Amino acid sequence: MKVLVIGAGNMGLTYSEGMSKSPLLNKHKLRIYDTDPKKIETLRENPAFNVFDNLEDCLPQSDLVFIAVKPYHSDDLFSKMKTMLNNQQIIVSLMAGVTIQSIKDRLNTTKVIRTMPNLPAQVGKGVTSYTESKDVSKIELLMVRNLLDTTGTSIHVKTENFIDASTGISGSGPAYVFYFMQSMLEAALKMGFSEYDSKVLVSSTFEGAIELFNQNDISPKKWIDRVASKGGTTQAAIDSMEDNNVKQLIQDAAYAAFNRAIEMGKEK
Repeated sequence: MKVLVIGAGNMGLTYSEGMSKSPLLNKHKLRIYDTDPKKIETLRENPAFNVFDNLEDCLPQSDLVFIAVKPYHSDDLFSKMKTMLNNQQIIVSLMAGVTIQSIKDRLNTTKVIRTMPNLPAQVGKGVTSYTESKDVSKIELLMVRNLLDTTGTSIHVKTENFIDASTGISGSGPAYVFYFMQSMLEAALKMGFSEYDSKVLVSSTFEGAIELFNQNDISPKKWIDRVASKGGTTQAAIDSMEDNNVKQLIQDAAYAAFNRAIEMGKEK
């Protein structure tokens, strides 16, 4: 199978590096296209890639095409792609907020898979939700899932509404975690810890809590109950967050990302 990734930004390069090791490529090098001369020069140092700076040299012969550009670059890109595609090619979008129907209409194609990746894919811990147009077969969908899984795990969802919803949870979610971590780091520094000790305290706490959650069939609420003794220090912290409506604010933030994803789809 000949796989092409269009766009070698953070996400495009992450998926390229993961997929380049997949046996589905059947000894073909992963194809990657970009327009930045410096980036192209760096990419060509990787023996796993077949690097292109001209779409005509790579797009028409590719079986599977991943589009990993910013949504606002899609108009110019799609106008170039449209005349080079055939209906047997599968288009996989990594772009936020761009609907399947929009891609089908603008590329005059039928086999489209829309995904929502997230940043931890860079360390093999990503989660990618995905859904497809009706012309994508089950076998084709399975092949794409196997490729997506090279960066972590993937979740098939029934409709694009769940793609927009997963934007609010997993797509934007790492930023919420980093926001919470930054707040704890600043608190540790104010308490007098060094920058190094603050980082260790916060990062190890997050890592340990996640490992506990993953290794046990216990809800976060039950874990809180186990840690928070009545009248104790943890309960004081939880009470403070409850009094300040932190839970609702976090949920509101997730919905803000969800709603913005829907708006972006309508803009296209």
